[in-house]
Amino acid sequence: MADHNFDVVILGGGSGGYAAALRSAQLGKSVALIEKDKLGGTCLHRGCIPTKALLHSAEVADVTREAGQFGVVAQFGSIDMNQVNKYRDGIVDRLFKGLTGLVTSKNINVVSGEGRLVGPRTVSVNGDNYTGTDVILATGSFSRSLPGLEIGGRVITSETALQLDFVPNKVIVLGGGVIGVEFASIWKSFGTEVTIVEGLPHLVPNEDESVSKALERAFRKRGIDFKLGVRFAGVEQHETGVIVSLEDGTRLEAELMLVAVGRGPNTAGMGYEEQGVAMDRGFVLTNERLQTNLPNVYAAGDIVPGLQLAHRGFAQGIFIAEQIAGLNPAIIDETGIPKVTYCEPEVASVGLSEAKAKEIHGAENVSTYEYNLGGNGKSQILGTAGFIKLVRKNNGPVIGVHMIGSRVGEQIGEGQLIVNWEAFPEDVASLVHAHPTMNEAIGEAHLALAGKPLHAHA
Repeated sequence: MADHNFDVVILGGGSGGYAAALRSAQLGKSVALIEKDKLGGTCLHRGCIPTKALLHSAEVADVTREAGQFGVVAQFGSIDMNQVNKYRDGIVDRLFKGLTGLVTSKNINVVSGEGRLVGPRTVSVNGDNYTGTDVILATGSFSRSLPGLEIGGRVITSETALQLDFVPNKVIVLGGGVIGVEFASIWKSFGTEVTIVEGLPHLVPNEDESVSKALERAFRKRGIDFKLGVRFAGVEQHETGVIVSLEDGTRLEAELMLVAVGRGPNTAGMGYEEQGVAMDRGFVLTNERLQTNLPNVYAAGDIVPGLQLAHRGFAQGIFIAEQIAGLNPAIIDETGIPKVTYCEPEVASVGLSEAKAKEIHGAENVSTYEYNLGGNGKSQILGTAGFIKLVRKNNGPVIGVHMIGSRVGEQIGEGQLIVNWEAFPEDVASLVHAHPTMNEAIGEAHLALAGKPLHAHA
């Protein structure tokens, strides 16, 4: 058993952990990065990257089916899941090699093995102790289930769904949040019959209600079925499928059921409680500077209550590294973090929803504007419908940007600048947006909100 000392010891090599490692090394710190699986974590290997690869295959399938309307003679045959999975794995492998090379080149000590907090600033791995002047907990999350709902057989989580080597005929998706609607979208494009079950009144319930309703309309048009506001009661498995019962008595049959009810913090059995880390329902509690209640112990990513997004993990990892180095970084404003759901059509948002803005600032102090993509040339070329919705404080800045339509996730970059830099509609209206792009729809929306609409019926 050996003892090793470092400036910074990081438990978890996912988005938050490796970002903290890279920035700490950049700032001249000695770093030990402990990871039991592969660098990159859920995002790279079982989440963001592989699901987006499948979504791109799904888009190609849809475009092939619809090729005739663009004057291209093409025929959709079938989905070759082996080739789809090969394409997906190729992307993950290239990114993994790039990340491994990057981390190695920075003289970061990567320790393979399962780490456990055994002292206030000591992590034990494979019998060796790694003590840091500062410690960062970044152990990520896992696919949750519901109480009493066992995963196994034909009841699967997103990890198994990603690895399927066949296209199921019929699937029930339990959960209409981000993961649920993305898989529903993939499977529908692949030719699967899909029903989503969501206990809340809307799909993507964390988004602005008008966007949720628009996604529901779009899914209905695509032939994706959904049951909203009704809760799951139970599931029975048999040799060829599942029978799902809902609390209103509805019974649904399918080949598989995907459980997509969110992700839980990966903290059990890691020694956090024993060392006295303040926790709440498995999450690690921190202050706004991401410090736990233990001196010199920080936490980043999905184990910290809030948005479970890879880019939040990156930002928090960088923040902690700079905090440790004494740079006093600006606190991360969670409402300024952009969110994207990559189904078809895509959903993207940053800032406050209309309801939240009215709750905080008072209904009389908030106004909104929706710019329909029907007036946008590039959206017509792509054949997408949707809108950009702006939420503003009256006589004040834009405090929310909400979008739905194909590829709108690529537009959220400007949306987050507008919200985070507290731009007034007039500030954005005076910027020239390139034509014909989907991006100019953001310009058009702000022109209209500034009282000088161009291609808008306002």
